Amino acid sequence: MSRENVNDLLAFLAVARERSFTKAGAKFGISQSALSHTIRGLETRLGVRLLTRTTRAVSLTEAGERLLNGIGPHFDEIDAEIDALSDLRDKPAGNIRITAPDHAINSVLWPKLQKFLPNYPDIKVELLRENGLTDIVTERYDAGVRMGEQLAKDMISARISPDFRFAVVGATSYFKNNSEPQHPQDLIRHTCINERLPTSGGFWAWEFEDQGREIKIRVTGQLVFNNSYQAVEAAVAGFGLAYVPEDVALPHIEKKRLVRVLQDFSPKWDGYYIYYPSRRQSSPAFVAIVEALRHRT
Repeated sequence: MSRENVNDLLAFLAVARERSFTKAGAKFGISQSALSHTIRGLETRLGVRLLTRTTRAVSLTEAGERLLNGIGPHFDEIDAEIDALSDLRDKPAGNIRITAPDHAINSVLWPKLQKFLPNYPDIKVELLRENGLTDIVTERYDAGVRMGEQLAKDMISARISPDFRFAVVGATSYFKNNSEPQHPQDLIRHTCINERLPTSGGFWAWEFEDQGREIKIRVTGQLVFNNSYQAVEAAVAGFGLAYVPEDVALPHIEKKRLVRVLQDFSPKWDGYYIYYPSRRQSSPAFVAIVEALRHRT
Protein backbone atom coordinates (compact mmCIF):
# COMPACT_ATOMS: atom_id res chain seq x y z
CA MET A 1 0.00 0.00 0.00
CA SER A 2 1.34 3.45 -0.91
CA ARG A 3 2.07 6.06 1.72
CA GLU A 4 -0.60 8.26 0.13
CA ASN A 5 -3.25 5.57 0.74
CA VAL A 6 -2.16 5.18 4.37
CA ASN A 7 -2.48 8.91 4.96
CA ASP A 8 -5.93 8.91 3.36
CA LEU A 9 -7.06 6.07 5.62
CA LEU A 10 -5.74 7.92 8.67
CA ALA A 11 -7.67 10.98 7.55
CA PHE A 12 -10.83 8.88 7.21
CA LEU A 13 -10.34 7.41 10.70
CA ALA A 14 -10.00 10.88 12.19
CA VAL A 15 -13.21 12.13 10.54
CA ALA A 16 -15.10 8.93 11.34
CA ARG A 17 -14.16 9.06 15.02
CA GLU A 18 -14.63 12.79 15.48
CA ARG A 19 -17.78 12.92 13.31
CA SER A 20 -16.49 16.30 12.23
CA PHE A 21 -14.25 17.57 9.43
CA THR A 22 -13.39 20.63 11.52
CA LYS A 23 -12.15 18.66 14.54
CA ALA A 24 -10.35 16.09 12.41
CA GLY A 25 -8.70 18.84 10.36
CA ALA A 26 -7.47 20.49 13.55
CA LYS A 27 -5.79 17.21 14.56
CA PHE A 28 -4.08 16.88 11.20
CA GLY A 29 -3.23 20.56 10.92
CA ILE A 30 -4.98 20.92 7.56
CA SER A 31 -8.04 22.83 6.42
CA GLN A 32 -11.53 21.39 6.41
CA SER A 33 -11.74 21.75 2.61
CA ALA A 34 -8.42 19.91 2.07
CA LEU A 35 -9.56 17.09 4.33
CA SER A 36 -12.89 16.85 2.53
CA HIS A 37 -11.00 16.63 -0.79
CA THR A 38 -8.88 13.79 0.62
CA ILE A 39 -11.96 11.82 1.70
CA ARG A 40 -13.64 12.31 -1.67
CA GLY A 41 -10.52 10.98 -3.38
CA LEU A 42 -10.50 7.92 -1.10
CA GLU A 43 -14.18 7.27 -1.86
CA THR A 44 -13.50 7.55 -5.59
CA ARG A 45 -10.65 5.04 -5.45
CA LEU A 46 -12.68 2.59 -3.33
CA GLY A 47 -15.82 3.07 -5.42
CA VAL A 48 -18.11 3.47 -2.37
CA ARG A 49 -19.40 6.36 -0.28
CA LEU A 50 -17.95 6.25 3.23
CA LEU A 51 -19.51 9.32 4.82
CA THR A 52 -22.83 11.11 4.69
CA ARG A 53 -22.36 14.85 5.04
CA THR A 54 -24.96 17.40 6.09
CA THR A 55 -24.59 21.03 7.13
CA ARG A 56 -24.66 19.99 10.79
CA ALA A 57 -23.24 16.49 11.07
CA VAL A 58 -21.12 13.74 9.57
CA SER A 59 -22.29 10.14 9.76
CA LEU A 60 -20.97 6.83 8.50
CA THR A 61 -22.49 4.82 5.69
CA GLU A 62 -22.60 1.04 5.98
CA ALA A 63 -19.33 0.86 4.04
CA GLY A 64 -17.78 3.55 6.23
CA GLU A 65 -18.80 1.71 9.40
CA ARG A 66 -17.26 -1.51 8.06
CA LEU A 67 -14.01 0.24 7.12
CA LEU A 68 -13.79 1.95 10.51
CA ASN A 69 -14.31 -1.29 12.42
CA GLY A 70 -11.97 -3.19 10.12
CA ILE A 71 -8.91 -0.95 10.01
CA GLY A 72 -9.31 1.16 13.17
CA PRO A 73 -8.09 -1.51 15.63
CA HIS A 74 -5.06 -2.30 13.46
CA PHE A 75 -3.90 1.32 13.40
CA ASP A 76 -4.49 1.47 17.16
CA GLU A 77 -2.25 -1.57 17.58
CA ILE A 78 0.46 0.13 15.53
CA ASP A 79 0.22 3.25 17.72
CA ALA A 80 0.40 1.10 20.86
CA GLU A 81 3.50 -0.72 19.65
CA ILE A 82 5.22 2.55 18.76
CA ASP A 83 4.35 3.95 22.20
CA ALA A 84 5.70 0.77 23.78
CA LEU A 85 9.14 1.55 22.37
CA SER A 86 9.33 4.29 24.98
CA ASP A 87 9.92 1.48 27.51
CA LEU A 88 13.44 1.21 26.07
CA ARG A 89 14.27 4.86 26.67
CA ASP A 90 16.25 6.09 29.65
CA LYS A 91 13.32 8.25 30.71
CA PRO A 92 9.56 7.69 30.20
CA ALA A 93 8.13 9.23 27.04
CA GLY A 94 4.75 9.44 25.35
CA ASN A 95 1.51 11.37 24.99
CA ILE A 96 -1.07 11.22 27.80
CA ARG A 97 -4.62 12.57 27.31
CA ILE A 98 -6.68 13.24 30.44
CA THR A 99 -10.21 14.60 30.70
CA ALA A 100 -11.14 16.35 33.94
CA PRO A 101 -13.47 19.00 35.41
CA ASP A 102 -12.18 22.55 35.47
CA HIS A 103 -11.91 22.55 39.27
CA ALA A 104 -9.82 19.36 39.28
CA ILE A 105 -7.48 20.79 36.63
CA ASN A 106 -7.00 24.08 38.46
CA SER A 107 -6.77 22.76 42.01
CA VAL A 108 -5.05 19.36 41.59
CA LEU A 109 -3.73 18.40 38.16
CA TRP A 110 -1.99 21.55 37.07
CA PRO A 111 -0.31 22.36 40.42
CA LYS A 112 1.16 18.84 40.57
CA LEU A 113 2.09 18.64 36.89
CA GLN A 114 3.94 21.95 37.09
CA LYS A 115 6.38 20.26 39.47
CA PHE A 116 6.49 16.95 37.60
CA LEU A 117 6.81 17.85 33.91
CA PRO A 118 10.14 19.76 33.97
CA ASN A 119 11.84 16.51 35.01
CA TYR A 120 10.23 14.51 32.17
CA PRO A 121 10.55 16.57 28.98
CA ASP A 122 9.61 13.59 26.77
CA ILE A 123 6.17 13.17 28.36
CA LYS A 124 3.49 15.27 26.72
CA VAL A 125 0.22 15.83 28.59
CA GLU A 126 -3.07 17.00 27.12
CA LEU A 127 -5.62 18.18 29.69
CA LEU A 128 -9.16 18.49 28.35
CA ARG A 129 -11.68 20.38 30.47
CA GLU A 130 -14.99 18.52 30.51
CA ASN A 131 -17.37 18.73 33.44
CA GLY A 132 -19.64 15.94 32.18
CA LEU A 133 -19.28 12.21 32.76
CA THR A 134 -17.23 11.49 29.64
CA ASP A 135 -16.81 7.96 28.30
CA ILE A 136 -13.02 7.84 28.22
CA VAL A 137 -12.92 4.60 26.23
CA THR A 138 -15.15 5.87 23.41
CA GLU A 139 -13.47 9.28 23.35
CA ARG A 140 -10.00 7.67 23.39
CA TYR A 141 -8.64 9.31 26.52
CA ASP A 142 -5.91 7.64 28.53
CA ALA A 143 -7.61 8.58 31.79
CA GLY A 144 -10.29 10.71 33.36
CA VAL A 145 -10.80 12.46 36.68
CA ARG A 146 -13.97 12.32 38.75
CA MET A 147 -15.05 12.57 42.36
CA GLY A 148 -15.07 9.23 44.17
CA GLU A 149 -18.82 8.77 44.17
CA GLN A 150 -18.95 9.10 40.37
CA LEU A 151 -16.46 6.34 39.53
CA ALA A 152 -17.56 3.43 37.36
CA LYS A 153 -17.02 0.00 38.93
CA ASP A 154 -15.06 -1.41 35.99
CA MET A 155 -12.30 1.20 36.25
CA ILE A 156 -8.97 1.24 38.07
CA SER A 157 -8.58 4.39 40.14
CA ALA A 158 -6.16 6.25 42.36
CA ARG A 159 -7.01 9.09 44.75
CA ILE A 160 -5.36 12.37 43.72
CA SER A 161 -6.87 14.84 46.21
CA PRO A 162 -8.13 14.99 49.79
CA ASP A 163 -11.82 15.24 50.58
CA PHE A 164 -13.25 18.73 50.21
CA ARG A 165 -16.41 20.73 50.90
CA PHE A 166 -18.61 23.06 48.93
CA ALA A 167 -19.45 26.53 50.21
CA VAL A 168 -22.56 28.67 49.83
CA VAL A 169 -21.42 32.27 49.39
CA GLY A 170 -22.87 35.66 48.61
CA ALA A 171 -21.55 39.20 48.30
CA THR A 172 -21.90 41.70 51.11
CA SER A 173 -23.95 43.82 48.69
CA TYR A 174 -26.40 40.93 48.28
CA PHE A 175 -26.85 40.56 52.04
CA LYS A 176 -27.60 44.26 52.45
CA ASN A 177 -31.02 43.52 50.97
CA ASN A 178 -31.39 39.84 51.92
CA SER A 179 -31.12 38.06 55.24
CA GLU A 180 -28.62 35.23 55.59
CA PRO A 181 -30.19 31.75 55.22
CA GLN A 182 -30.18 29.79 58.49
CA HIS A 183 -31.16 26.44 56.99
CA PRO A 184 -30.74 24.95 53.47
CA GLN A 185 -34.51 25.12 52.98
CA ASP A 186 -34.25 28.93 53.21
CA LEU A 187 -32.44 28.94 49.87
CA ILE A 188 -35.77 28.48 48.10
CA ARG A 189 -36.52 32.13 48.92
CA HIS A 190 -33.13 33.40 47.70
CA THR A 191 -31.75 34.34 44.30
CA CYS A 192 -29.17 31.69 43.47
CA ILE A 193 -26.69 31.07 40.66
CA ASN A 194 -27.33 27.70 39.05
CA GLU A 195 -24.90 25.31 37.41
CA ARG A 196 -26.03 23.15 34.51
CA LEU A 197 -24.98 19.50 34.36
CA PRO A 198 -23.34 18.82 30.96
CA THR A 199 -24.24 15.12 30.98
CA SER A 200 -27.96 15.29 31.77
CA GLY A 201 -28.65 18.89 30.85
CA GLY A 202 -30.44 19.56 34.16
CA PHE A 203 -29.47 21.83 37.03
CA TRP A 204 -27.24 20.65 39.83
CA ALA A 205 -29.07 20.20 43.13
CA TRP A 206 -27.22 21.77 46.06
CA GLU A 207 -26.41 19.08 48.62
CA PHE A 208 -26.30 19.45 52.41
CA GLU A 209 -26.44 17.37 55.59
CA ASP A 210 -28.62 18.00 58.63
CA GLN A 211 -27.96 15.66 61.57
CA GLY A 212 -26.83 12.88 59.23
CA ARG A 213 -29.74 13.37 56.82
CA GLU A 214 -28.98 14.29 53.21
CA ILE A 215 -30.78 17.35 51.85
CA LYS A 216 -30.92 18.34 48.16
CA ILE A 217 -32.20 21.79 47.26
CA ARG A 218 -33.25 22.92 43.77
CA VAL A 219 -32.55 26.64 43.56
CA THR A 220 -33.61 29.33 41.12
CA GLY A 221 -32.14 32.59 39.92
CA GLN A 222 -31.30 34.77 36.95
CA LEU A 223 -27.98 33.17 35.98
CA VAL A 224 -26.80 29.71 34.94
CA PHE A 225 -23.21 28.65 34.28
CA ASN A 226 -21.47 25.35 33.62
CA ASN A 227 -18.46 25.91 35.88
CA SER A 228 -17.74 27.12 39.39
CA TYR A 229 -15.31 29.90 38.49
CA GLN A 230 -17.86 31.94 36.58
CA ALA A 231 -20.46 31.28 39.27
CA VAL A 232 -18.24 32.65 42.02
CA GLU A 233 -17.44 35.75 39.95
CA ALA A 234 -21.18 36.35 39.51
CA ALA A 235 -21.64 35.98 43.27
CA VAL A 236 -18.88 38.55 43.89
CA ALA A 237 -20.77 40.90 41.55
CA GLY A 238 -23.87 40.55 43.74
CA PHE A 239 -26.06 38.47 41.41
CA GLY A 240 -27.01 35.94 44.08
CA LEU A 241 -25.73 33.02 46.12
CA ALA A 242 -23.31 30.50 44.62
CA TYR A 243 -22.50 26.90 45.60
CA VAL A 244 -18.85 26.25 44.77
CA PRO A 245 -15.83 24.30 46.08
CA GLU A 246 -14.63 26.12 49.18
CA ASP A 247 -11.10 26.60 47.82
CA VAL A 248 -12.59 28.53 44.87
CA ALA A 249 -14.47 30.84 47.24
CA LEU A 250 -11.80 31.18 49.94
CA PRO A 251 -9.70 33.96 48.34
CA HIS A 252 -12.83 36.10 48.01
CA ILE A 253 -13.94 35.28 51.55
CA GLU A 254 -10.53 36.30 52.94
CA LYS A 255 -10.73 39.62 51.08
CA LYS A 256 -14.27 40.23 52.44
CA ARG A 257 -15.78 40.17 48.96
CA LEU A 258 -17.92 37.16 49.86
CA VAL A 259 -19.66 35.91 52.98
CA ARG A 260 -20.01 32.18 53.61
CA VAL A 261 -23.32 30.86 54.97
CA LEU A 262 -24.72 27.45 55.96
CA GLN A 263 -21.23 26.15 56.76
CA ASP A 264 -22.56 23.79 59.47
CA PHE A 265 -24.60 21.98 56.81
CA SER A 266 -21.72 21.40 54.34
CA PRO A 267 -20.81 17.69 53.96
CA LYS A 268 -17.45 16.34 52.90
CA TRP A 269 -17.13 15.16 49.32
CA ASP A 270 -15.00 12.16 48.45
CA GLY A 271 -12.17 13.99 46.64
CA TYR A 272 -10.91 13.46 43.10
CA TYR A 273 -9.63 10.21 41.57
CA ILE A 274 -7.82 9.52 38.33
CA TYR A 275 -9.37 6.48 36.63
CA TYR A 276 -8.67 4.36 33.57
CA PRO A 277 -9.86 1.07 32.00
CA SER A 278 -8.74 -2.12 33.69
CA ARG A 279 -7.57 -3.50 30.34
CA ARG A 280 -5.33 -0.50 29.63
CA GLN A 281 -1.67 -1.45 29.18
CA SER A 282 0.11 1.10 31.36
CA SER A 283 3.22 2.65 29.81
CA PRO A 284 6.06 3.96 31.99
CA ALA A 285 4.94 7.49 31.11
CA PHE A 286 1.39 6.80 32.27
CA VAL A 287 2.57 5.12 35.48
CA ALA A 288 4.80 8.12 36.19
CA ILE A 289 1.87 10.51 35.69
CA VAL A 290 -0.39 8.55 38.04
CA GLU A 291 2.33 8.42 40.71
CA ALA A 292 2.94 12.14 40.41
CA LEU A 293 -0.78 12.87 40.84
CA ARG A 294 -1.41 10.34 43.62
CA HIS A 295 -2.60 11.91 46.90
CA ARG A 296 -0.36 11.18 49.87
CA THR A 297 -1.56 11.88 53.39
